Amino acid sequence: QLQASGGGLVQAGGSLRLSCAASGLTFSSYGMGWFRQLPGKEREFAAAIRWSGSSTGYADSVKGRFTISRDNSKNTVYLQMNSLKPEDTAVYYCAAKRGFTWTSLPSDYDHWGQGTLVTVSS
Repeated sequence: QLQASGGGLVQAGGSLRLSCAASGLTFSSYGMGWFRQLPGKEREFAAAIRWSGSSTGYADSVKGRFTISRDNSKNTVYLQMNSLKPEDTAVYYCAAKRGFTWTSLPSDYDHWGQGTLVTVSS
């Protein structure tokens, strides 16, 4: 199971840190990703990280503003979001992919959290 938290309301230019705690799986065997779903849109890739943290990937829309990290000792993955924009408003989901690596495709992920809402006001 994946439990996401940390969403909320923030003004444009502000920051939030999302967390996703995993249980019931061998966390260090999974690549982890963050996806988001904007109102009326399909779920889209935001960021992902390899099991070891040695490789990360970002969508162009968040590159330079968001940072993904993980702590395998705590079975937790994080998404630090800085310089937030109103267009970042979305429900953010964490996901786990078997096989150590990461991809940007939602269909490649095996487990999903329940989502946490991020609202950025202008």
